[in-house]
Amino acid sequence: MFKGIALFTPGGDVVYCIDPQKHNRWHFQLCAALQELLGLDELPHFLVPCYTATVDRWWDIPTQTVKTIAEACPRVMKYAPLLSVMFGLQDIQWSCKPCPEELCDAELLDTYQQQFPSLWHNHNLVMHFNDFVAQRHTAESQPTAISPAAEVDPPQQGFVLRLFVSGYSASTEPILRKLHHALETSLQVPYTLKVVDVYRNPEQAETDQISATPTLLKVWPPPSKRIVGNVENMEQLLGILTSMH
Repeated sequence: MFKGIALFTPGGDVVYCIDPQKHNRWHFQLCAALQELLGLDELPHFLVPCYTATVDRWWDIPTQTVKTIAEACPRVMKYAPLLSVMFGLQDIQWSCKPCPEELCDAELLDTYQQQFPSLWHNHNLVMHFNDFVAQRHTAESQPTAISPAAEVDPPQQGFVLRLFVSGYSASTEPILRKLHHALETSLQVPYTLKVVDVYRNPEQAETDQISATPTLLKVWPPPSKRIVGNVENMEQLLGILTSMH
């Protein structure tokens, strides 16, 4: 039983949280996370009424059943399969919730685009708020003094993965769900998984030399490794990843 909130950018990045205690200040915290992750000068509060999705799951005492309400703003309804994977929902129909016209007017959003241009670019960011907090704590615990012989960029910890897909469609949802479950339950180290739509990000696909989808690319630790097409065999997939860690 939990409350889930996802905050998208116009470019398709997303930060989200899953909260069993149903905290009532998550919109502010997700805005703050986006500000830090994307280096924004101000909190992007304008995203909240126009680019959010929410899930409320609870135990209904009178009927003795689990109830779920899943709603998304019109501008993020296209990400419904991704949302289902992020929140661990199966066979859930997302509802489109109306947005305040005065806050989500196209001309008004154009003015925000001039103020926050980076929000209209995709950075392949799919970030759980807990992972964001963990990264901050890790960064804050690093020593501030750097010797002349030290590397400029310290080695990353855990896995950095990219999953290239051809659009967020119903066919990609089972792949995302299985992969997310396997990584969460089997990997013993931190990881970052970024989902890249080759249609929306052809430059990234070209840079990583992606010729077919789905392709899972291990960016870190080196050497890089890719699995093309068959990412259904999770035991084999995790064996390939962990054997080179």
